Amino acid sequence: MRQAKDYIIFPLDVSSIDAAEHFVELLANCVGLFKVGLELFIRSGPEIVKYINQTGAAGVFLDLKLHDIPATVSRAMSGIADLGVKFATVHCGESQIMLEAAVAGSRGSVDILGVTVLTSVSAADIEAAGYQPDYYRDLSGLVVKRAAMAKDAGCSGIVCSGLEASIIKSRFGEDFATVTPGIRPRWSLGESDDQARVTTPAGAIKNGSDYLVIGRPIRDADDPALAAVKVAEEIETALN
Repeated sequence: MRQAKDYIIFPLDVSSIDAAEHFVELLANCVGLFKVGLELFIRSGPEIVKYINQTGAAGVFLDLKLHDIPATVSRAMSGIADLGVKFATVHCGESQIMLEAAVAGSRGSVDILGVTVLTSVSAADIEAAGYQPDYYRDLSGLVVKRAAMAKDAGCSGIVCSGLEASIIKSRFGEDFATVTPGIRPRWSLGESDDQARVTTPAGAIKNGSDYLVIGRPIRDADDPALAAVKVAEEIETALN
């Protein structure tokens, strides 16, 4: 039975290994997963993954957003499969074959998530990138299209906005995981940041999100562990 804290993914978006280890020790019993992204992985490599796995029960979400030719993605995912992580990400991009290569490379040892549309991306960005009107007038259409690619390729789920989670669940089933960044607790709404499409933990859970990536509201709090507990309480309310 999942506890409310198990829905929380805390991103270790810090610039040093020492800072990452500090938050791991502080939050290991307050969150379900730690997200290791490009910045930290470039600095620490697999060592930070080993450290997380040895410190408490929280697992690892390795968010490298692979995007390359299929052969390279497959070999990279084969290496990731040996690290002992729960999730790893691949951009849906333009090619289902690349997604299939990632799934094959994982050898069933890690759940692959397709990254659909970054939550920092707005409709104006999609329009400026030259996409058809159907996609920038309603971003959910582009998310669904890329989710279908990920599903057909054998991915375990996708990364999407909490605003789109309900659509994904209705189209692709409850077993297709939705991981949602851009989560802002009710008590932190109004703070300015670089996320264009945000929702609250309760709103995301009610929409069908399986995991919530929550960074700044926890990291920048005077007491990060207490902030994580408050987020879990908000999630618990939605679950009940």
